[in-house]
Amino acid sequence: MAFPGRNRKYSVIILLATVLVPVLVLTYEIIFTRETSVTFLENYHSNVVTLIICYYALLLLLAFFWLGRQFVRMAKLKNETLKAELMLLQSQVNPHFFFNMLNNLYGLVAKDPAKAQALILKLSDLMRYSIYDGGREMVHLQEEIDFLTRYIELHKMRYHKNIQVDLRSAVDANQQVVPLLFIILLENAFKHGVENLRENAYIKIDLTASGKQICFSIENNYEKQQHSETGIGLKNLKRRLELMYPHRHDLRVSATENVYQVQLTLDRYD
Repeated sequence: MAFPGRNRKYSVIILLATVLVPVLVLTYEIIFTRETSVTFLENYHSNVVTLIICYYALLLLLAFFWLGRQFVRMAKLKNETLKAELMLLQSQVNPHFFFNMLNNLYGLVAKDPAKAQALILKLSDLMRYSIYDGGREMVHLQEEIDFLTRYIELHKMRYHKNIQVDLRSAVDANQQVVPLLFIILLENAFKHGVENLRENAYIKIDLTASGKQICFSIENNYEKQQHSETGIGLKNLKRRLELMYPHRHDLRVSATENVYQVQLTLDRYD
């Protein structure tokens, strides 16, 4: 924790100590040598000169030490601020989906208790991962795939229409990634595509990891004027990528009249 008042006090002391010694030396020379013009440390004993030089060297070291502590404090404060922002961004993931699921469950409890119970169990798994695992710095890619799969299964249970969702993956189970990045794109595909189409709705997802890169691509159809690139979810994703994958990611969005595509490429952490 920083103490601005104490830092200012130390700064004043160091500044006074730096200025005070040469002023005292020059004053002594002028008063006792009765000269109007003197050279600092002129004709002084070598021991005195050495002592004063050591004194200034010590002050210089103290100044560097103090500056170093200030830089460390600033870096720590910046890091804590970024962590707080990242936690806030992660907490905003998926609220739309969970609210919709709770509304559906409310209606299903009386009409179809068995289906409502199954939905509650699946929703519980999703929320557990989102809350606990979503707060981790890194997760295995397979965990993210399982999360996306459960998310898709829940959505299919919600709708009273046929939807085609294909999720294909080719990854090493031990490969790691920042959690809850892909779910934002999948949520948008359902929200702006499937929910607004009465028939022939589809979502195609490909997740691959090879070499030093992880590639996630998603495509969905939608009704014209229904898709937006300025939603909170996409802004959230872009900011999280800036924080967690600075200069190590590529997010590309393309849209035709009724097909929306997003490709996200991440440089893997070693």
